[in-house]
Amino acid sequence: MVRAGLTPESVTRAGAELADEVGLDRVTMSQVARRLGVKDASLYSHVRNLEDLRGRIALLAADEKTIRIAEATAGLSGKDALVAFADAWRDYAHAHPGRYTATQTPIPIDPALAADAPGPRRAVELTYGILRGYGLAEPDLTDAVRVLRSTFHGFVALEAAGGFAHRRPPQQSWVRALDALHTLLEHWPPSRESREGDPR
Repeated sequence: MVRAGLTPESVTRAGAELADEVGLDRVTMSQVARRLGVKDASLYSHVRNLEDLRGRIALLAADEKTIRIAEATAGLSGKDALVAFADAWRDYAHAHPGRYTATQTPIPIDPALAADAPGPRRAVELTYGILRGYGLAEPDLTDAVRVLRSTFHGFVALEAAGGFAHRRPPQQSWVRALDALHTLLEHWPPSRESREGDPR
């Protein structure tokens, strides 16, 4: 029997809140059920299993993070857009560590759910839009996206793990890292394919 008021969305949000509190890898169906005040079996009318729940959390988080980034970068370009994008990314990771982990973890996601989720597609559009502002085209665009993602994720992951023990505040290093990325993007070395006019 389906509990009144319980929906896939409410189960997903409960799981996301729990992930932020205890970590994505520690979320269980039993914990989510207790949080909602229902028996474990009640959840399976709304999500198939723990893997399905994690996939839904990842899509929820991707949508939330993308909305923050879109709002932060609206009307901006160049370095201003890059900094706003990066700060929104980092702020989301700080505020929602469990959800953020879901966006960076390979999780099998129901293709039907993924097809209807705007977050991942919009994230790609925003990222590529910022980089096109630097005059980049494929395949350099893809390479630059990977550099940005590696820098942002690497920094926030080390920060969350307490990996910056030096007395210099991480914020100062973050600002300098974004300065360096901006300089790199302005002087991006074209790939061999770009020089030869091969888009592959």
